[in-house]
Amino acid sequence: MLLLIAPRTLNKDFETLVNGYIEENVGIADHFLSDNLATHLKTNLLALYVEKLFTSAGVGNAEKLIQDKTVRSDEIYWLNRKGDNQFENEFFVQIEGFIRYLNMNCYAGIQDCEFHYSLYEPGSFYKRHLDQFQNNSNRKFSMISYLNEDWTEADGGQLMIHQAGADQKIDPTSGKMVFFKSDELLHEVLVTNKQRMSVTGWLKSENYC
Repeated sequence: MLLLIAPRTLNKDFETLVNGYIEENVGIADHFLSDNLATHLKTNLLALYVEKLFTSAGVGNAEKLIQDKTVRSDEIYWLNRKGDNQFENEFFVQIEGFIRYLNMNCYAGIQDCEFHYSLYEPGSFYKRHLDQFQNNSNRKFSMISYLNEDWTEADGGQLMIHQAGADQKIDPTSGKMVFFKSDELLHEVLVTNKQRMSVTGWLKSENYC
């Protein structure tokens, strides 16, 4: 775990995520990532993609991984929390600050996290699902940070959250963070009409690293 303390100014975004989750089951902070950080993460993502270091995403974990492009057609690259990329490390410092906030104020018991870059080419999607494995329940909260500038509704690719009688469509605009319980909310990524990029991950109750 990183030992750096998150800047106090970030607590407003932390509170926004938690309050949104408590009130509506989904926390949304529109500017969780600074413009500078979002831009550099996007640059990193695209460089790795050009180098063909992304892999087709699957459904399930390592024990039961299935690749089915009729269900999910994005590509991913797993991030290394102990890597040497300045901006990815900055992202993890921010996430570690949020974990401390959750554990201190909400007794969440989070012990670990995992994140990957995700890229959807035009025509890609991810059908309705939960972010929880059938054989492993240690993913507690899902967090999605978007890296897409100048996104419009016509670009598609919205995150659709399914709740009883109140579906919610969320635009994947740059800097936005979405936070929800991994095993509670069915959600999907609608078909995107242009490249759609994010840093997607989970806060976990146990450290399996």
